[in-house]
Amino acid sequence: MLQNVKVVLVGTSHPGNIGSAARAMKVMGLTQLVLVDPQCEVDEQTMALAAGADDVVNNAQTFSTMEEAVADCALVVGSSARSRTLNWPMLEPRECGVKFVQEGSHTPVALVFGRERTGLTNDELQLCQYHVAIPANPEYSSLNLAMAVQTLCYEVRMAFLESDQAQYPESEPVVYSRHNELEMFYQHLENVLLDTQFIEKDKPNQVMNKLRRLFSRARPEAQEINILRGILTAIQKKDSHK
Repeated sequence: MLQNVKVVLVGTSHPGNIGSAARAMKVMGLTQLVLVDPQCEVDEQTMALAAGADDVVNNAQTFSTMEEAVADCALVVGSSARSRTLNWPMLEPRECGVKFVQEGSHTPVALVFGRERTGLTNDELQLCQYHVAIPANPEYSSLNLAMAVQTLCYEVRMAFLESDQAQYPESEPVVYSRHNELEMFYQHLENVLLDTQFIEKDKPNQVMNKLRRLFSRARPEAQEINILRGILTAIQKKDSHK
């Protein structure tokens, strides 16, 4: 299951942070490091701070956008402070670990960390089904990137060990849509809403952002997304006949 967990670093600006994050991952048994638009090169400092996790660094995948990096993931959780402006489903670190174990046993999942100074943008955070915030000391909540990676990877590992020891009878896994499949559904939905004049062409995001939040909260299964897209197609056919 741990091999299905991607640790995604977005816009990392310091090469040492990549190495430190790789070390934190390997200590917890995670090996899939993904770099999105890194603002630095992997260099000697990266390898020095990796301290034996060279394989994690050398096997890291690099993408130009976060959307590309998580396209095959059914669960994407972004690490962020609690936001008053972006009302999004939040997880505690322990809840995050449990959810990763539940879904990561049969599909890729992603834990996303933002830039050292500014974190993830609102657009990037909206690509996540959940956000996770580490409940640090409010009077001194300064965590560097490697510390945040270590903390959340630890929670994933602890949840994995507890699940492994419990040895519950296996049940049929819930299959959720991949990120790219959800994006195609949102585009399909927006097209139908525009065609039926439910939303205006010059202001589509006001409604679409609320609908994205609705479906992120509901977490429809892959089969349910297929049903919804079938309904949308039927509406388009009916409308074309008229």
